Amino acid sequence: MAGQRRMRGKNSRNGCRVPREEPVWWYGETRQITARALEPLARLYGAIAVSRFTDTLPYRSKLPVICIGNFTAGGTGKTPFAISIAERLKAMGERPVFLTRGYGGSAKGPLWVDGQRHTARETGDEPLLLVRTAPTLIARNRRAGAAYIETHGDKASVIVMDDGLQNPSLAKDLTLVVVDAKRGLGNERVIPAGPLRAPLDFQLRLANVIVLNDSATAVQRFAAFEQRLRRAYQGPIIHASLEPARDAEWLKGAEVSAYAGIANPQRFFDFLQWLGASVSARTVFRDHQQLTEADARRLLAGAEASGLLLVTTEKDWARLPASGTGALAALKAKSRVLAVRSAVEPQDEPKLEALLRNALAQHRAGRSGL
Repeated sequence: MAGQRRMRGKNSRNGCRVPREEPVWWYGETRQITARALEPLARLYGAIAVSRFTDTLPYRSKLPVICIGNFTAGGTGKTPFAISIAERLKAMGERPVFLTRGYGGSAKGPLWVDGQRHTARETGDEPLLLVRTAPTLIARNRRAGAAYIETHGDKASVIVMDDGLQNPSLAKDLTLVVVDAKRGLGNERVIPAGPLRAPLDFQLRLANVIVLNDSATAVQRFAAFEQRLRRAYQGPIIHASLEPARDAEWLKGAEVSAYAGIANPQRFFDFLQWLGASVSARTVFRDHQQLTEADARRLLAGAEASGLLLVTTEKDWARLPASGTGALAALKAKSRVLAVRSAVEPQDEPKLEALLRNALAQHRAGRSGL
Protein backbone atom coordinates (compact mmCIF):
# COMPACT_ATOMS: atom_id res chain seq x y z
CA MET A 1 0.00 0.00 0.00
CA ALA A 2 1.43 3.36 -0.95
CA GLY A 3 2.61 5.63 1.85
CA GLN A 4 3.18 2.98 4.49
CA ARG A 5 5.56 0.21 5.41
CA ARG A 6 4.80 -3.43 4.79
CA MET A 7 1.98 -4.48 7.06
CA ARG A 8 0.94 -7.80 8.48
CA GLY A 9 -1.99 -8.03 10.83
CA LYS A 10 -2.14 -9.76 14.17
CA ASN A 11 -5.35 -10.85 15.80
CA SER A 12 -6.37 -8.48 18.57
CA ARG A 13 -8.39 -9.57 21.53
CA ASN A 14 -10.72 -6.73 20.59
CA GLY A 15 -11.65 -8.70 17.49
CA CYS A 16 -9.97 -6.26 15.08
CA ARG A 17 -6.85 -6.49 13.00
CA VAL A 18 -3.90 -4.53 14.34
CA PRO A 19 -1.14 -3.67 11.87
CA ARG A 20 2.20 -5.09 12.95
CA GLU A 21 3.92 -2.37 10.96
CA GLU A 22 2.60 1.10 11.61
CA PRO A 23 1.54 3.27 8.67
CA VAL A 24 3.90 6.22 8.34
CA TRP A 25 1.00 8.67 8.44
CA TRP A 26 0.16 7.69 12.03
CA TYR A 27 3.03 9.95 13.09
CA GLY A 28 3.22 12.29 10.09
CA GLU A 29 1.30 15.10 8.53
CA THR A 30 0.61 13.26 5.27
CA ARG A 31 -2.28 11.03 4.19
CA GLN A 32 -4.65 12.19 6.93
CA ILE A 33 -7.38 11.73 4.33
CA THR A 34 -6.74 8.00 4.80
CA ALA A 35 -7.02 8.39 8.56
CA ARG A 36 -10.36 10.14 8.17
CA ALA A 37 -11.61 7.41 5.86
CA LEU A 38 -10.70 4.82 8.50
CA GLU A 39 -12.42 6.73 11.31
CA PRO A 40 -15.58 4.53 11.31
CA LEU A 41 -13.41 1.45 11.88
CA ALA A 42 -11.47 3.34 14.55
CA ARG A 43 -14.68 4.20 16.39
CA LEU A 44 -15.71 0.55 16.30
CA TYR A 45 -12.32 -0.60 17.55
CA GLY A 46 -12.39 1.98 20.35
CA ALA A 47 -15.93 1.05 21.38
CA ILE A 48 -14.97 -2.63 21.61
CA ALA A 49 -11.92 -1.77 23.73
CA VAL A 50 -14.04 0.26 26.16
CA SER A 51 -16.83 -2.31 26.31
CA ARG A 52 -14.40 -5.01 27.42
CA PHE A 53 -13.87 -3.06 30.65
CA THR A 54 -17.56 -2.57 31.34
CA ASP A 55 -18.31 -6.24 30.62
CA THR A 56 -15.45 -7.74 32.67
CA LEU A 57 -15.17 -8.23 36.42
CA PRO A 58 -11.41 -8.00 37.13
CA TYR A 59 -9.66 -10.53 39.32
CA ARG A 60 -8.08 -9.04 42.44
CA SER A 61 -4.82 -10.88 43.00
CA LYS A 62 -3.48 -11.76 46.42
CA LEU A 63 -0.28 -10.03 45.30
CA PRO A 64 0.11 -6.34 44.40
CA VAL A 65 0.02 -5.78 40.64
CA ILE A 66 2.16 -3.06 39.06
CA CYS A 67 1.20 -2.60 35.40
CA ILE A 68 3.51 -1.11 32.78
CA GLY A 69 1.62 -0.16 29.62
CA ASN A 70 1.37 2.27 26.75
CA PHE A 71 -1.38 4.18 25.00
CA THR A 72 -0.18 3.37 21.51
CA ALA A 73 0.77 0.34 19.42
CA GLY A 74 4.36 -0.13 20.55
CA GLY A 75 7.63 1.72 20.25
CA THR A 76 7.69 3.63 23.57
CA GLY A 77 10.54 1.97 25.48
CA LYS A 78 8.16 0.04 27.72
CA THR A 79 10.30 -3.09 28.13
CA PRO A 80 13.42 -1.33 29.51
CA PHE A 81 11.19 0.65 31.87
CA ALA A 82 9.46 -2.53 33.10
CA ILE A 83 12.89 -4.01 33.81
CA SER A 84 13.91 -0.88 35.72
CA ILE A 85 10.77 -1.14 37.86
CA ALA A 86 11.55 -4.76 38.73
CA GLU A 87 15.11 -3.77 39.64
CA ARG A 88 13.78 -0.95 41.82
CA LEU A 89 11.36 -3.31 43.57
CA LYS A 90 14.19 -5.76 44.26
CA ALA A 91 16.23 -2.93 45.79
CA MET A 92 13.23 -2.25 48.06
CA GLY A 93 13.39 -5.84 49.30
CA GLU A 94 10.54 -7.15 47.13
CA ARG A 95 10.49 -10.34 45.06
CA PRO A 96 8.96 -9.28 41.72
CA VAL A 97 7.68 -11.64 39.04
CA PHE A 98 6.94 -10.54 35.49
CA LEU A 99 3.60 -11.50 33.97
CA THR A 100 3.52 -11.20 30.17
CA ARG A 101 1.50 -12.60 27.31
CA GLY A 102 4.64 -13.44 25.34
CA TYR A 103 3.64 -11.81 22.09
CA GLY A 104 5.37 -13.36 19.08
CA GLY A 105 5.85 -16.76 20.71
CA SER A 106 3.87 -19.97 20.42
CA ALA A 107 3.47 -20.62 24.16
CA LYS A 108 0.08 -19.77 25.68
CA GLY A 109 1.10 -20.66 29.23
CA PRO A 110 1.13 -20.56 32.09
CA LEU A 111 4.81 -21.17 31.37
CA TRP A 112 7.87 -20.14 33.34
CA VAL A 113 10.45 -18.73 30.95
CA ASP A 114 13.84 -20.45 30.96
CA GLY A 115 16.37 -18.14 29.33
CA GLN A 116 18.78 -21.03 28.73
CA ARG A 117 16.27 -23.41 27.18
CA HIS A 118 13.49 -21.43 25.51
CA THR A 119 13.73 -19.60 22.20
CA ALA A 120 11.97 -16.50 20.95
CA ARG A 121 9.81 -18.69 18.72
CA GLU A 122 8.38 -20.24 21.88
CA THR A 123 8.22 -17.25 24.23
CA GLY A 124 8.58 -14.13 22.10
CA ASP A 125 11.63 -11.87 22.40
CA GLU A 126 10.63 -9.62 25.32
CA PRO A 127 10.29 -12.42 27.93
CA LEU A 128 13.87 -13.49 27.18
CA LEU A 129 14.97 -10.00 28.24
CA LEU A 130 12.65 -9.79 31.25
CA VAL A 131 13.78 -13.12 32.73
CA ARG A 132 17.33 -11.81 33.11
CA THR A 133 16.02 -9.55 35.89
CA ALA A 134 13.21 -11.52 37.54
CA PRO A 135 11.23 -14.76 37.14
CA THR A 136 8.91 -14.39 34.15
CA LEU A 137 5.61 -16.15 33.50
CA ILE A 138 3.91 -16.25 30.12
CA ALA A 139 0.12 -16.41 30.27
CA ARG A 140 -2.20 -15.27 27.51
CA ASN A 141 -4.93 -15.36 30.18
CA ARG A 142 -3.64 -12.75 32.64
CA ARG A 143 -6.11 -13.71 35.35
CA ALA A 144 -4.98 -17.34 35.20
CA GLY A 145 -1.37 -16.16 35.14
CA ALA A 146 -1.75 -14.12 38.31
CA ALA A 147 -3.40 -17.03 40.09
CA TYR A 148 -0.58 -19.32 38.94
CA ILE A 149 2.06 -16.94 40.31
CA GLU A 150 0.24 -16.87 43.65
CA THR A 151 0.55 -20.64 44.02
CA HIS A 152 3.77 -21.37 42.09
CA GLY A 153 5.69 -18.12 42.38
CA ASP A 154 8.39 -19.23 44.83
CA LYS A 155 7.66 -16.55 47.45
CA ALA A 156 6.81 -13.86 44.88
CA SER A 157 5.73 -10.64 46.60
CA VAL A 158 4.62 -8.46 43.66
CA ILE A 159 3.54 -8.95 40.03
CA VAL A 160 4.93 -6.65 37.35
CA MET A 161 2.40 -6.88 34.53
CA ASP A 162 4.05 -6.18 31.20
CA ASP A 163 1.81 -4.45 28.63
CA GLY A 164 -1.56 -4.75 30.37
CA LEU A 165 -3.12 -1.29 30.26
CA GLN A 166 -5.94 -2.33 27.93
CA ASN A 167 -6.49 -5.72 29.63
CA PRO A 168 -9.43 -5.61 32.07
CA SER A 169 -9.13 -9.13 33.46
CA LEU A 170 -6.68 -8.28 36.26
CA ALA A 171 -7.06 -5.44 38.76
CA LYS A 172 -4.01 -3.20 39.03
CA ASP A 173 -2.66 -1.43 42.11
CA LEU A 174 -0.50 0.97 40.12
CA THR A 175 -0.51 1.60 36.37
CA LEU A 176 2.43 3.40 34.78
CA VAL A 177 2.02 4.34 31.12
CA VAL A 178 5.13 4.94 29.02
CA VAL A 179 4.91 7.58 26.27
CA ASP A 180 7.64 8.35 23.75
CA ALA A 181 8.21 12.09 24.20
CA LYS A 182 9.52 12.53 20.65
CA ARG A 183 6.73 10.74 18.79
CA GLY A 184 4.02 11.64 21.27
CA LEU A 185 0.64 10.15 20.44
CA GLY A 186 0.88 10.65 16.68
CA ASN A 187 -2.34 11.87 15.11
CA GLU A 188 -4.18 10.87 18.33
CA ARG A 189 -6.60 8.61 16.46
CA VAL A 190 -7.53 5.06 17.38
CA ILE A 191 -6.33 2.01 15.42
CA PRO A 192 -6.51 1.66 12.40
CA ALA A 193 -6.80 5.42 11.80
CA GLY A 194 -3.97 6.12 14.22
CA PRO A 195 -1.72 4.51 16.84
CA LEU A 196 -3.99 4.70 19.92
CA ARG A 197 -5.12 1.33 21.28
CA ALA A 198 -8.32 2.87 22.72
CA PRO A 199 -9.82 6.38 22.91
CA LEU A 200 -7.36 8.68 24.67
CA ASP A 201 -9.78 10.08 27.26
CA PHE A 202 -10.67 6.54 28.32
CA GLN A 203 -7.02 5.45 28.52
CA LEU A 204 -6.06 8.51 30.55
CA ARG A 205 -8.55 7.41 33.21
CA LEU A 206 -6.76 4.06 33.47
CA ALA A 207 -3.34 5.64 34.10
CA ASN A 208 -2.03 6.40 37.59
CA VAL A 209 1.28 7.75 36.31
CA ILE A 210 2.55 8.81 32.88
CA VAL A 211 6.23 8.23 32.14
CA LEU A 212 7.57 10.55 29.45
CA ASN A 213 10.40 8.65 27.83
CA ASP A 214 12.70 11.39 26.58
CA SER A 215 15.35 10.15 24.19
CA ALA A 216 18.86 11.14 25.19
CA THR A 217 19.00 12.92 21.82
CA ALA A 218 15.87 14.95 22.53
CA VAL A 219 17.12 17.48 25.11
CA GLN A 220 14.28 20.01 25.62
CA ARG A 221 12.56 19.83 22.26
CA PHE A 222 9.29 18.27 23.41
CA ALA A 223 8.10 20.68 26.08
CA ALA A 224 5.07 21.63 23.95
CA PHE A 225 3.85 18.02 23.87
CA GLU A 226 4.23 17.73 27.64
CA GLN A 227 2.23 20.91 28.14
CA ARG A 228 -0.63 19.55 26.01
CA LEU A 229 -0.49 16.29 27.91
CA ARG A 230 -0.66 18.05 31.28
CA ARG A 231 -3.77 19.91 30.19
CA ALA A 232 -5.50 16.60 29.48
CA TYR A 233 -4.07 14.62 32.41
CA GLN A 234 -4.09 15.76 36.03
CA GLY A 235 -2.07 12.87 37.50
CA PRO A 236 1.69 12.65 38.10
CA ILE A 237 4.09 12.77 35.14
CA ILE A 238 7.67 11.61 35.53
CA HIS A 239 10.58 11.65 33.09
CA ALA A 240 12.85 8.82 32.04
CA SER A 241 15.37 8.31 29.26
CA LEU A 242 17.16 5.44 27.60
CA GLU A 243 20.89 5.19 28.10
CA PRO A 244 23.50 2.54 27.36
CA ALA A 245 23.34 -0.30 29.89
CA ARG A 246 27.04 -1.02 29.37
CA ASP A 247 30.10 0.76 28.06
CA ALA A 248 29.40 2.08 24.55
CA GLU A 249 32.80 3.58 23.75
CA TRP A 250 33.20 0.96 21.02
CA LEU A 251 30.63 2.85 18.97
CA LYS A 252 32.59 6.10 18.77
CA GLY A 253 33.84 6.50 15.23
CA ALA A 254 32.58 3.05 14.19
CA GLU A 255 31.02 2.63 10.76
CA VAL A 256 28.07 0.34 11.27
CA SER A 257 25.38 -1.61 9.49
CA ALA A 258 22.43 -1.41 11.88
CA TYR A 259 19.39 -3.68 11.69
CA ALA A 260 16.25 -3.73 13.80
CA GLY A 261 12.85 -5.39 13.91
CA ILE A 262 11.20 -3.20 16.54
CA ALA A 263 8.24 -0.83 16.54
CA ASN A 264 10.31 2.35 16.38
CA PRO A 265 13.63 1.52 14.66
CA GLN A 266 14.46 5.16 13.96
CA ARG A 267 15.06 5.75 17.67
CA PHE A 268 17.65 2.95 17.62
CA PHE A 269 19.43 4.44 14.58
CA ASP A 270 19.37 7.95 16.10
CA PHE A 271 20.75 6.61 19.37
CA LEU A 272 23.65 4.91 17.60
CA GLN A 273 24.53 8.20 15.91
CA TRP A 274 24.23 10.11 19.17
CA LEU A 275 26.72 7.66 20.70
CA GLY A 276 29.21 8.47 17.95
CA ALA A 277 28.62 5.78 15.35
CA SER A 278 28.33 6.43 11.64
CA VAL A 279 25.26 4.48 10.51
CA SER A 280 26.20 3.68 6.92
CA ALA A 281 23.51 1.03 6.35
CA ARG A 282 20.08 0.61 7.94
CA THR A 283 17.86 -2.43 7.60
CA VAL A 284 14.34 -2.40 9.03
CA PHE A 285 12.31 -5.54 9.63
CA ARG A 286 8.77 -5.91 10.91
CA ASP A 287 8.29 -5.59 14.65
CA HIS A 288 9.16 -8.96 16.30
CA GLN A 289 10.04 -10.47 12.90
CA GLN A 290 11.88 -13.80 12.85
CA LEU A 291 14.72 -13.45 10.36
CA THR A 292 15.35 -16.06 7.70
CA GLU A 293 18.63 -17.56 6.52
CA ALA A 294 18.33 -15.39 3.42
CA ASP A 295 17.92 -12.24 5.57
CA ALA A 296 21.03 -13.19 7.52
CA ARG A 297 23.08 -13.87 4.38
CA ARG A 298 22.15 -10.45 2.96
CA LEU A 299 23.15 -8.66 6.16
CA LEU A 300 26.42 -10.56 6.44
CA ALA A 301 27.34 -10.03 2.80
CA GLY A 302 26.48 -6.33 2.85
CA ALA A 303 28.52 -5.67 5.99
CA GLU A 304 31.51 -7.63 4.71
CA ALA A 305 31.49 -5.94 1.32
CA SER A 306 31.47 -2.48 2.89
CA GLY A 307 33.65 -3.23 5.90
CA LEU A 308 30.89 -2.33 8.36
CA LEU A 309 30.28 -3.48 11.91
CA LEU A 310 26.91 -5.20 12.36
CA VAL A 311 24.91 -3.74 15.27
CA THR A 312 21.43 -4.63 16.49
CA THR A 313 19.05 -4.35 19.45
CA GLU A 314 18.69 -6.72 22.39
CA LYS A 315 15.28 -7.83 21.13
CA ASP A 316 16.63 -8.70 17.69
CA TRP A 317 19.59 -10.47 19.28
CA ALA A 318 17.21 -12.55 21.41
CA ARG A 319 15.40 -13.79 18.29
CA LEU A 320 18.59 -15.16 16.73
CA PRO A 321 19.51 -18.80 17.46
CA ALA A 322 22.04 -19.38 20.22
CA SER A 323 23.78 -22.14 18.28
CA GLY A 324 23.92 -23.74 14.84
CA THR A 325 25.93 -23.67 11.66
CA GLY A 326 23.74 -21.55 9.39
CA ALA A 327 23.77 -17.89 8.45
CA LEU A 328 21.52 -16.92 11.37
CA ALA A 329 24.00 -18.31 13.89
CA ALA A 330 26.82 -16.55 12.02
CA LEU A 331 24.87 -13.29 12.11
CA LYS A 332 24.51 -13.58 15.88
CA ALA A 333 28.21 -14.31 16.28
CA LYS A 334 29.25 -11.32 14.16
CA SER A 335 26.75 -8.75 15.51
CA ARG A 336 27.34 -6.37 18.40
CA VAL A 337 24.42 -5.48 20.65
CA LEU A 338 23.55 -2.04 21.98
CA ALA A 339 22.08 -2.83 25.39
CA VAL A 340 19.98 -0.05 26.91
CA ARG A 341 18.45 0.73 30.28
CA SER A 342 15.73 3.11 31.40
CA ALA A 343 16.86 5.81 33.84
CA VAL A 344 14.40 8.01 35.72
CA GLU A 345 15.39 11.66 36.02
CA PRO A 346 16.93 12.34 39.48
CA GLN A 347 14.25 14.85 40.47
CA ASP A 348 11.56 12.21 39.86
CA GLU A 349 13.24 9.37 41.75
CA PRO A 350 11.58 10.15 45.14
CA LYS A 351 8.18 10.52 43.49
CA LEU A 352 8.40 7.14 41.74
CA GLU A 353 9.60 5.34 44.86
CA ALA A 354 6.78 6.88 46.91
CA LEU A 355 4.20 5.80 44.32
CA LEU A 356 5.48 2.22 44.38
CA ARG A 357 5.64 2.02 48.18
CA ASN A 358 2.17 3.52 48.52
CA ALA A 359 0.67 1.04 46.00
CA LEU A 360 2.24 -1.91 47.82
CA ALA A 361 1.13 -0.65 51.22
CA GLN A 362 -2.46 0.03 50.13
CA HIS A 363 -2.81 -3.43 48.59
CA ARG A 364 -1.47 -5.12 51.72
CA ALA A 365 -3.62 -2.99 54.00
CA GLY A 366 -6.66 -3.99 51.97
CA ARG A 367 -5.74 -7.66 52.15
CA SER A 368 -5.19 -7.50 55.91
CA GLY A 369 -8.67 -6.03 56.33
CA LEU A 370 -10.38 -8.92 54.56
